[in-house]
Amino acid sequence: MSVRPVLRGAALLAATALVAGCGSAGSTSSGTTSSVGTSSGGTSSGGTASGETGGAPSGSFPVTVETAFGAVEVPEEPERVVALGWSDAETALALGVQPVGASDWLAFGGEGVGPWAEGLYDDAPEIVETLEPSLEAVAALDPDLILDTRSPATQERYDALSVIAPTIGQPEGVGAYLTTWQQQLDLVGRALGREQEAADLRAQVEQQFAEAAAANPQFEGTEVAVGAYTSEGFGAYVRGDTRVDFMETLGFVNSPAVQDLAGDSFSVPVSEEQVPLLDAPLTVVFPIFVDAAQITGNPLWQSLPSVQRGDALVLEDQTLSNAFSSGSALGTRYALDQAVPLFAETLAP
Repeated sequence: MSVRPVLRGAALLAATALVAGCGSAGSTSSGTTSSVGTSSGGTSSGGTASGETGGAPSGSFPVTVETAFGAVEVPEEPERVVALGWSDAETALALGVQPVGASDWLAFGGEGVGPWAEGLYDDAPEIVETLEPSLEAVAALDPDLILDTRSPATQERYDALSVIAPTIGQPEGVGAYLTTWQQQLDLVGRALGREQEAADLRAQVEQQFAEAAAANPQFEGTEVAVGAYTSEGFGAYVRGDTRVDFMETLGFVNSPAVQDLAGDSFSVPVSEEQVPLLDAPLTVVFPIFVDAAQITGNPLWQSLPSVQRGDALVLEDQTLSNAFSSGSALGTRYALDQAVPLFAETLAP
């Protein structure tokens, strides 16, 4: 049996995240590791032997977590966590907990996490599909907690998973895939009894944003269009998407021409006739499962005034575009280190 989510608009742009992880690896036993927060994209680990408990959680149990599907009680400190939501595994790892199962939304392969989280597992997790996770595979991992804080967010999915173990969905009032990295940290930190660790990491990321914005005052108020290119063509992101939130936290303003098209999803399709919508004082686009040359060699792209002025940036490095799209605290810190200098260089006279 599998969970069949109902996807809402702009499904193709969601391809960055909506990739079913199909691999499996390693042992399914879990452990804990030292929480990460000393450096952006930090990957050092003070992990304990798999299956042991290392580092007492900052909170006491039971705890109650408020979600869109109601209050969820976690009766005791989780020992076998399955992380199904987009970036849930990275968030748990950042707080010192190693999931026994995880979904690989960005198709990293291996342990299912980005390079910025490498080395935080003692044993690779069992990889579980993303959009339609097998309930049998999840149950076989014998979880005592399921994290699903950024996902299709359907009642059907939640009901099916919560039969297996307490399941932490998205916050109340938040739609599919729209949980922010801050909300994710708060939810996961509370469910794991690691609220202090979550608060500390959040403060570090927010400080890094503040420092980047202060070092680049030219970002303040500058309009930006953030888009992607797939085999089907261009699309653009709107507020509520992690990439637009990233840019606006730095001081940029999402292009009003794009924002006016916003519906109930985090992205909008852009037809060939609408490609001029991507023109802005700064245009940032990345490829999804296509070669970047399909963007740079596209006559429609080349016709954009921002491209002709040199105010357009194609994120060709897949690791960077994945970090930019990750919506995790660790991925965000990596993107701040690597992308901010590129934005500044692109805007330089």
